[in-house]
Amino acid sequence: MSRAAAPCTRWAALARDRLGAFLPVGLLVAVWWYVSGTGLYPPQLLVPPQDVYAALLDIIGTGELQEHLSVSLHRLAFGMLVGCGSGLLFGVAMGLSRTFEAFTSPMFNVIRQVPSIALIPILILVFGIGETFKILIVTKAAFFPVGLAAFTAVQGLSKSYFDVAHIYQLPRRTLFFSIVLPATFPPILTGVRIALGRAWGTLVAAELIAAESGIGQMMELGRQMFRIDVVMVGVVITGLIGFTLDRSLKLLERRLARWQAA
Repeated sequence: MSRAAAPCTRWAALARDRLGAFLPVGLLVAVWWYVSGTGLYPPQLLVPPQDVYAALLDIIGTGELQEHLSVSLHRLAFGMLVGCGSGLLFGVAMGLSRTFEAFTSPMFNVIRQVPSIALIPILILVFGIGETFKILIVTKAAFFPVGLAAFTAVQGLSKSYFDVAHIYQLPRRTLFFSIVLPATFPPILTGVRIALGRAWGTLVAAELIAAESGIGQMMELGRQMFRIDVVMVGVVITGLIGFTLDRSLKLLERRLARWQAA
């Protein structure tokens, strides 16, 4: 194959991948548009795609969407920061200390099996429907995937890493930042990716149940006013945000994989 043909082949493969990714979405919208036009379901129940698009433009024009989305993303960012940070430290501590693992592992494994959504009623009773409840539910959703990923990654480290640290009598701070964290960062990033998806879905569910603002609350207000088009806008935006966040971390994982291979 000539050098000129190689870039063309790469572009063709890239175009094929992009087409394969968006083709199912296009088919879904086409089916949605067709079924909504047949009259089998009333428009109040199955809103046509063009009406949803019109509602999207309307709430963008009024600034309502930007306001709700900004609130939700700020909650997500703060909860992820707390949950991922504490989960990372907790998982590394379990991986480095057998005593700490024996003491905390049973409770850790029990609580992580409880769905985050199941804790919403308890958190509302204790903290009310303010920001604390929403931050805590995101923190819980992020803490356990990152903690488990960090624990598993540290346990999988070669014993030679710790032998070298022992020989040079490295302090724990240096051991953590110079050896453990760089060696375990790729699998921990996978845990962060899982945590981000769970946290985003849990946050939207929490806002649907009890919130004064946020993308979930926008959907709930649309339901109360029988504005299914607004509800569908919220569903589409939620999916797009989740997809974008997941794809961004996936691209970062690929870059790190190339760096490790090099």
